[in-house]
Amino acid sequence: MIAINKNFLKLQDSYLFSTVRKKVSEYTKDNPDAKIIKLGIGDVTRPIPKVILDAIKKATDEMGYIETFRGYGPEHGYDFLREKIVKNDYEKMEISVDEIFISDGAKCDTANITELFDQNIKVAISDPVYPVYLDTNVMYGRTGSFQCSTGKYENVIYMEATEKNNFEPKPEDLEEVPDLIYICSPNNPTGIAMSRNTLKKWVEYANYNNCIILYDAAYEAFIEESDVPHSIYEIEGAKNVAIEFKSFSKTAGFTGLRCAYTVVPKECEAVYCDNGKEMRKISINKLWERRCSTKFNGVSYIIQRGAEATYSDEGKEKIKENIEYYKENARIIKNGLQSAGFTVYGGVNAPYVWLKTPNGVKSWDFFDIMLEKYNIVGTPGVGFGPSGEGYFRLTAFGDREKTIEAMKRLVEFR
Repeated sequence: MIAINKNFLKLQDSYLFSTVRKKVSEYTKDNPDAKIIKLGIGDVTRPIPKVILDAIKKATDEMGYIETFRGYGPEHGYDFLREKIVKNDYEKMEISVDEIFISDGAKCDTANITELFDQNIKVAISDPVYPVYLDTNVMYGRTGSFQCSTGKYENVIYMEATEKNNFEPKPEDLEEVPDLIYICSPNNPTGIAMSRNTLKKWVEYANYNNCIILYDAAYEAFIEESDVPHSIYEIEGAKNVAIEFKSFSKTAGFTGLRCAYTVVPKECEAVYCDNGKEMRKISINKLWERRCSTKFNGVSYIIQRGAEATYSDEGKEKIKENIEYYKENARIIKNGLQSAGFTVYGGVNAPYVWLKTPNGVKSWDFFDIMLEKYNIVGTPGVGFGPSGEGYFRLTAFGDREKTIEAMKRLVEFR
């Protein structure tokens, strides 16, 4: 009988957001008249700008004519999109077109890229943070067992992001040296963006210790403070040690269309043992290109034309309007929570607001209170890691009127 990958049995019973959906569904079934306001899952609600839809429609029409029909595209993405990315996002950082890889989502890439590294590497993960980073390393067998007493997996370095360090984990706090370091900035779920000075420390640390940083910048477009880098490659030496992930999902509303990209500089290298005799270096760019060629057929031409349109003057303008809409929602949530007496973080450089649960209430217990008393859905902080216990995340990606109504409920009935 065929055996399974036992590492999957180490995973917790359900993915965080699946559990949230299940609990809301059960409550709605029992309370059909409840007017639920969902501020939990970070999905966008603003429609795709017309200039992007027009590009998608035009590309769709092209598929109906022999002269313009396209079959398989390049696995790494069409050059028309990669060139736009380089010109608009990385020109001053000297990133080249063949260092850009178009994909169907940053979630997929942050998970899949760990295939390139040895199973026995040591991984450091921010705590709390997006759960996909941890879960995929559990699947690959890099962790030990889950410890119920601590809420942690063995053989993982948890970089605590709490009030004590202003939710910014720093390299000097590490007690052991990792091989792979996950940094999400602006952070999901805390909404805190890493300062230039802290990010500089991480780059210097990685260069000194021969580490690789996986830098998730999916929420970069929400940054408004001047001391916060939009890309890790703004930091000198980052191309030697960092791989960056960006997405069109939260910026251009592509959560349902699926398009993102990963930047893998050629200078970024890892080591391997040559026939058990000599340690050699190899470019991660080369390995990632090979992996994509084998296991990915690329994002559709139609969607990539839509992504290209985000870089047009009209596309940039409309996307900025949508982001400002969400940022105003974040301000409404933050101000509303503060008026209701909550201790609140985030909501400035990111679409997430991180609140401290009152009186030490556990995260999942607070989820039930919010759902049953206020009919508001958020996300329990402990679902993002043990350091998230006692916190709760609300998202600014909702409808404006419903966002205002949610804060009104909290202020009036708290």
